[in-house]
Order: sequence, then structure tokens, then C-alpha cells
Amino acid sequence: MEKTETALEGVYIIEPKVFADSRGWFYESYSQRELEKLGIFTRFVQDNRSFSAAKGTLRGLHCQVGEFAQTKLVSCTRGKILDVAVDVRRSSPTYLKHVAVELSEENKRMLYVPAGCLHGFVSLTDNVELLYKADSFYSAAHDRSVRFDDPLFGIDWGVSDPVLSDKDKNAPLYEDSDVRF
Repeated sequence: MEKTETALEGVYIIEPKVFADSRGWFYESYSQRELEKLGIFTRFVQDNRSFSAAKGTLRGLHCQVGEFAQTKLVSCTRGKILDVAVDVRRSSPTYLKHVAVELSEENKRMLYVPAGCLHGFVSLTDNVELLYKADSFYSAAHDRSVRFDDPLFGIDWGVSDPVLSDKDKNAPLYEDSDVRF
């Protein structure tokens, strides 16, 4: 595996070593040992899968707060997404900045998103599947959403009329939320 730093402190693109031949390909999608070689010592406790049927489906911006704050390792196993992390760690030098990375079944990249960042994505194709690991269990009481189009972040999602859940349509702006790290 290889680790590439992004513009956000602690957010990394992880690229597995892919072994391909005339039959297809193989790669380790997760290896604690390989991540530790890269300096990542997160212990993941939960796998989550997400399916988005339509191109332009936007999910986010989400996080969990308090003792259930989550670090995530996100991969797109079918289709293509624009994956976004927003740093909301007040002590971070990249506070309120964001990165957007294309993840796809073709490029096999993963995005490592530490606790203290909001996370979201938009599907760039139909029939998108995501698999992501989390280092803390889901807790509805600690689950939070922030407006995907909050002007404070200035994210260009590349879609003018995204498909949104009611939760995401009604999410507060960051300054009106209780998301604090």
C-alpha cells in the first residue's frame, strides 16, 4: 500500500498494490500490518456498505461526535464517487478546509478520514457501492449532519440538483450545528 498526503492534516489517499494479469486482478483491500507500516495505527471495529442507485446522489456531510467520533477508511467498490472530507478540528491548521478525491472501482483508491472531519460524497455514476470501515460503532445519539452546501466550506460537488435524503436537506449550517471538535 502507498499513502499520499492531501491538503488536510491527517487525511490520506491510500492506494493498494494491485496484482493484475490476463485473468483479472487481486489486491488487499485492508491490512492492519500494511497500514501500520504507513504510520496509521487505527483499529477498525465496524464495516459499513452504502448503495446509491442514481448518479448525483449526495450523502453528507456527516460525522459522529463525542466518544463515538469516527475515523473512516472509505472505498468505492462499484461505480465512481467524489469523496469529500472537511476538517472541523478547531486546533487543526487546516480547520474549515476540505479535500475532494475521486474514488472508483477502477482506481481502487481509499480515503482515510480521521475523527474530527465531516465526510460526504456524491455519486458520479449510477449504481454506486461504497464500503467503509469505522473505528467506533454507530450511535444514533451521536450522529450529526451539516449542510453539504454550507458556503463556509465552498465545496464544488459538481452537481446542480443532487438527490438528497430528508436528513441532508434539513441539516443545519456548520455554525448552527453542535458539531465541535
